[in-house]
Amino acid sequence: MENFGIYIIITKPQLPYRTIAEKCVCNGIKMLQLREKHLCDKELIKIGNEIRSITKGTVTNFVVNDRPDIAAICGADYLHLGQDDISIEDARKVVGNMKIGLSTHSIEQAKEALRKKPDYIGFGPIYPTNAKVIPNNPVGTEQLKQVLGFANVPVIAIGGIFPENVNQVIDAGAKNIAMVRHFMQTYEFDKRVQNLNDLLKKKK
Repeated sequence: MENFGIYIIITKPQLPYRTIAEKCVCNGIKMLQLREKHLCDKELIKIGNEIRSITKGTVTNFVVNDRPDIAAICGADYLHLGQDDISIEDARKVVGNMKIGLSTHSIEQAKEALRKKPDYIGFGPIYPTNAKVIPNNPVGTEQLKQVLGFANVPVIAIGGIFPENVNQVIDAGAKNIAMVRHFMQTYEFDKRVQNLNDLLKKKK
């Protein structure tokens, strides 16, 4: 199973979209997701096309959140679907064989998601977070360990993860980590990527 390492999610970033995409390519980030629920379709397509033009032909996979139509229009590498989004079966009618990731928020949801044969799953929130309007209950590192034990695809640990608790997440066995606010609410993107990469390498 090939793991991704750092999973970057673009949501209301301080840096320009283009800059983040370029920095992800330069830093060898394997997964870059566009998750901007407040933008209109025209803006999403414009930004998606710009990101795709930067990541194409690099190790950085471009992921579109929620929207199979936008993912198809922009030629994304992956589509990411949440629990309340269109089903993976219906999404396939739009994106064909595009790789798909699924969000999960409990052990049962993780098991159910894996039956649908996604290319990876997200699991969280690990810790309390206000990144969503209606947050899900935190799952904690013990449940994360359980999911990592039975998952046959990469698991992205997500939700409320910051420098002060990321070591516990890595110690639980996580090889793929999303720290949304940590990477979006900063101008020191490269430094933060390097710090997390160093931590992941140390724990190997």
